[in-house]
This record gives sequence, C-alpha cells and structure tokens, in this order.
Amino acid sequence: MHSRRPLRRSRSRAGAVLLAATALVVSACSTGQSTSSASPAARAAQAGTAALTALPRATPAALRPYYEQKLSWRACGAPGFECATLRAPLDYAAPGEGDVRLAIARKKATGPGKRLGSLLVNPGGPGGSAIGYLQAYAGVGYPAEVRARYDMVAVDPRGVARSEPVECLDGPEMDTYTQTDVTPDDQREANGLVDAYKKFAEGCGADAPQLLRHVSTVETARDMDIARQVLGDERLTFVGASYGTFLGATYAGLFPQRVGRLVLDGAMDPSLPARRLNLDQTAGFETAFRAFAEDCVRRADCPLGGAGTSPERVGSNLKAFFGKLDARPIPTGDADGRRLGESLATTGVIAAMYDESAWPQLREALTAAMKENDGAGLLALSDSYYEREANGDYSNLMFANAAVNCLDLPPSFGGPDDVRAALPAFEKASPVFGEGLAWAALNCAYWPVAPTGEPHRIEAKGAKPIVVVGTTRDPATPYRWAQALAAQLSSGRLLTYDGDGHTAYGRGSDCVDRAINAYLLRGTPPKDGKRCS
Repeated sequence: MHSRRPLRRSRSRAGAVLLAATALVVSACSTGQSTSSASPAARAAQAGTAALTALPRATPAALRPYYEQKLSWRACGAPGFECATLRAPLDYAAPGEGDVRLAIARKKATGPGKRLGSLLVNPGGPGGSAIGYLQAYAGVGYPAEVRARYDMVAVDPRGVARSEPVECLDGPEMDTYTQTDVTPDDQREANGLVDAYKKFAEGCGADAPQLLRHVSTVETARDMDIARQVLGDERLTFVGASYGTFLGATYAGLFPQRVGRLVLDGAMDPSLPARRLNLDQTAGFETAFRAFAEDCVRRADCPLGGAGTSPERVGSNLKAFFGKLDARPIPTGDADGRRLGESLATTGVIAAMYDESAWPQLREALTAAMKENDGAGLLALSDSYYEREANGDYSNLMFANAAVNCLDLPPSFGGPDDVRAALPAFEKASPVFGEGLAWAALNCAYWPVAPTGEPHRIEAKGAKPIVVVGTTRDPATPYRWAQALAAQLSSGRLLTYDGDGHTAYGRGSDCVDRAINAYLLRGTPPKDGKRCS
C-alpha cells in the first residue's frame, strides 16, 4: 500500500512535505441524519471479524517501572520545544528482556485559559515523524486556542525517525529501488521487481533483526499509554491523521476507559485484509484523479485534454504518456543523473492527489514533461513523496512504512502469479493506477518477519465519544473506511467533509475546524452524521 500519511502543508517534513499552505477559505456546513452505519454487506463482513480485546485495567507489575519513569526534558529544535527520551519494553510479552528508546517532544500550553492536559498528535504513515510534524506544523500551526490550552506533544513511534529508526537501503540503493519498473511487461521485468523487493526486505532485516519484530501498531499504541501516564494525564487526548487513525483507534480498543478526546481524521478500516485495503485505496486514487481531470480540462494549461474531454480520455492520455516513459525515460537535470521513467512519474502524480492545492503544480510538471521533455517537475513531486533530500539521502519513512504494514497484516499477495490474477480487479478500480498499485502490493510477500496481526474490528466499548472524520474524495483513505470505523466504534461520531484531498482538519473548512475545536476545547463532539463542505 502506498504510504498512509497526509501530504498536507509543507510546514511538516514528516506528514506534509509537498506544498506551501493554502489560504483558509470559509466553507459551508450542515447537520444531517447519521451516515455512520456501514452498508449491509460491510456489516456482514465485519460480523465475521473478531474485535480487538481490551487489556486489563490494572498495570502489570512488570510494566510499572515504565509507567513510573521520570522524563528529563531539554530544549530542542525551535524555541519553546522540549525533547526527552521515553523508555518502553521492546517486547511487551517479555518486558525484562530489553527496552526501546522513544523520542518524545512537547511545546507547553501557552495560555490564557486553564490547561487541559496533553494533546498527542500523529501525522500517519506509518513512518511519518510525529515530532517533525509537531515542530513544523502542529505546535505552531494548530488553532491558537487549542495550543493555548494543551501541551502539544508527539512521540516518534518505535522504528521511526528519532526512535531507533529502521534503515533498509542507502541513498543510491533507494534511488535504484524507486526507479524499479512496477508494471512489468514480461517475466524478466517481473523477476527484477521481485529481486528489488527481496533486497529491500533483506536490508531491513539486516539492520534491525530484533526491532523489526516489535514495530506493530498494537505495540506503538501501548507505548502511547506509557506516554500518557508519564505526562500526568488520566485520559489520552489525541489527533491522528491517516494511519494515525488506526493507531488512535487501536489505543481506544486496548484502553477504552482511558480515552479522552480522540480525533481520527482520514480514517482507516481495521476490519479489512491487506488486499482489500490496497484495492480500496486504488479506487480512492482513481476518484481523486477523476476530480483532478475534471478540473484540469477547464484550465488553459491542462496538457491532458481540452474543455469537454472526459475523465476517461484524460486518464487514457496520462496512461499513454506513462507508457512512453516506460520505453524511454526523459531527462530531469538531476545532479545524480536520474531520468524520469514510468515509476517516478506515477509516484509524482499520486503525490499530487493528496492535496488539491497541488493540482496547479502537477499541471505545470506534466506540461513540462509532455511538451518540453523536461521531467524535473514530476521528479520533484516524487522526491517529496519519498522524502528524498537534495543531497540524495532519504528519511526512513518508506522503511518504517513497510516494517509496520508487513507486521500488522498478512501480505496481499504470495507471489507474481497472485498479482497477475488480481490485475483485472485493480485495473477496474483504477485504469490509470491499478496495474502499478497491484504490483506495489507485492512487497510484503518477501518480508523477513512473519506478520503478527490480523484484520479485526475495533469497538472500544465504554470509551467516551470518538470523532471520526472522512473526506468524500479522499485518495488514500476512502470515505467508506471512515463510515466503517465510525460504525464499529461503540461511541463513534462521523464527521463528513464533502471535498477533495487527504484528511480534513486544518485544510480550509471552517465547518470542520469549528466542530473539532469545540470537541477538543469543550468536550462537545459533533452530532453523528454532521456534514461540512
């Protein structure tokens, strides 16, 4: 699956690396009937899936030293931010056999007003740096009234960024990996793709053979409970985006009585197996691309078609261009000599689907590539997605992304033959991206560590109201996932944003922002089924 993170606002290297922030606009909202109930088919599918079991309320004696630890805070990053190191057991089943060191950061409540406690944030991924997101965006860009009342806090999950990061490939190796052909035309190219996945997996296994077995979402959620206690909070207040919603929902399932105010924005559905998640996400990117296509053909600078061109034709034109790049990559002016082939170009287009404010940049990049034989613009978009620095180094986003995903669920496919059998379904879901996304889902088949998780429902019985936010044309976390999660959670409240892009809070809808701010500041959740536009 492509990285589950919000690519919104360039203020955050971890969760928002693509573009500068857009100006806020006033949006209308309305309150309607509840839409949180999943479809009968979805409810039937969920009925056969076990629910996540809550942990005992009492803290086991073996874990008390972790819950009773004291943090040593020090200044770090920008003025006003503090950092510390939090200890957690590497293996919760054997807490005496070693620790993992987790980076934690905070910016204290600025006032005025009574402090409400700590507000933990996570930008998604898995693999996005929560601390990077805090220091570059949440700690300075969240609404002033929220920052006034809460200590803004982030913990980099185990294996991510500052928390003993998993590393798999060096910069040149990662350059090669990102250029691997993911639409193989013959057995030779299919073998090359399999070899690339194996080398990636072997690199991860060699780097962190023990940690790689303990980077699951359940373990990270348990780490969050240690953080909650050490910070002095009776209940957890949390805003999670994209994969962060899975993390937050998992916390609620494990510790329902410790749930405070949880916002799950751009929600995932934990009841789905990996292949279904990948197929749904493929359809989500197609939905987003059709919205882009309809907008593009109304613009004078659209290189994919003129006024009246259908989205299907726009998609065919783009797919034909990808085919040309597959046969003959074009120059980019890159200092390391990279040329723009089909894989990098596809990633660049997908990157722009996360935020509609990226569409002008995408039109410009496509125009340069298609008409001027200049692939620099699409390469820049692809590099932003992969978090590649100008010096050729990569963050560990993609390494941690695979490590968590491949541990959380059994793989989508067992080998190339499985992919080939599934191609018709993926290409139906997205004629533009289906083939490439199907083959991209093969990566976990060669992972060096067996998965420890299974699809499951999360009910969190006894939890206080939890706000689940879904965007109707979200490319990465389709809207129906938010509907499904809100229906599973015993106290779920669905807040719908009728719009484009990935996630909704802080992306321009006053209606969404007012509803979430009221919940965070006054504990008043929106009415279930509230809709904003």
